[in-house]
Parts: sequence; C-alpha cells; structure tokens
Amino acid sequence: MNKIVAVIGSGTEAHTRLSQPLGKYLAENGFHLINGGGAGVMEKTARAFYETQNRKGKVIGVLPSSHACETEMDRSQYKSPPNYPNGFTEIIIRTHLPDSGTKGKLTSSRNHIIILSAGLIVALPGGSGTRSEIELALDYKKPVILLSPDEEWKSFKGKAEIAAGLDDVIRFIESEGKC
Repeated sequence: MNKIVAVIGSGTEAHTRLSQPLGKYLAENGFHLINGGGAGVMEKTARAFYETQNRKGKVIGVLPSSHACETEMDRSQYKSPPNYPNGFTEIIIRTHLPDSGTKGKLTSSRNHIIILSAGLIVALPGGSGTRSEIELALDYKKPVILLSPDEEWKSFKGKAEIAAGLDDVIRFIESEGKC
C-alpha cells in the first residue's frame, strides 16, 4: 500500500527548485501525493509527480468550495474556485468547505482533510494557509517536516522538524518508512 504524502506550500509561488524535485522523488518512490489541488507549490509538485515515468501513485486534490454551502440555495450553486483543480490532479475530492488562509484551522476548511489523510506532511515555504496546515499537523500529531531554506519556518523551531534542503526532507521521508 502506498503511503500518502501531503506537500503543502504557497498557492501563488511555485518554489520550483524545491517542488519539482520533491514531486519527482515522491513519484519515483511509490508514494501518493495529496494537496489542495490549486496553483503554486500544489501545481508544480503535482506536475512533477504526474510527469514522472513509471510512477505507481496518484495525485489527489482536496478542493475548497468557492462559497459556503449552508443552505439549499448555496448548495445548488456549488462550484470550486476558479482554476481548481489544476491540470495534474487525478483524484478530485470536492468539498463544501470554503475557508483557507488565516481561517485554515476552522472546521470549515479543507485543510483538516488534507492533513488527516496524509501519512506525513512536507511543508514548503508559504503563507498563512500553509502555516495553518502546519499547526493542524502538529495538533493532530502527524509526522511533519518544514522545508525552510531561508528560515521561513523558524518560529516552529523546537515544535517541528526543520530542514534546510531537500536531502534532509528525503531522509525524513525515508526514516518514516512506507506503510
């Protein structure tokens, strides 16, 4: 059974030098990739994963709703936000959950599903949404490593494993083993 790895990070910046080799590594080593199905790190990692020859895993995207689905009228107008899912998402999980960013820890955020579905989490540089996912990973006691080449995640020192480069991330993933 393939382990599911969540790669979280900026929804606007791709961080190509980190996300591309990470996506390829995960695909080459039999993992599934789960993320929020959007742009930035999510799309770049998914693309590298998807384009890897002879991969065994799939790209899973947990999508937000473009608006709250509290009423029958809201639900009848359901849609994902523009540009969701990215073109490399193979298994699409649509949710009714609209919140993200600074609201990413609310129960109305898909971040809980992403974190709870993953066997381990790799955080690349990102903003408030990524921060909320890191906090959820810690709250849920999930194995998490923060890739922080420019000390983006130094505020988590002593709370989470912090890596300066991809070699440290790969060692962490390998130490967690496949389950």
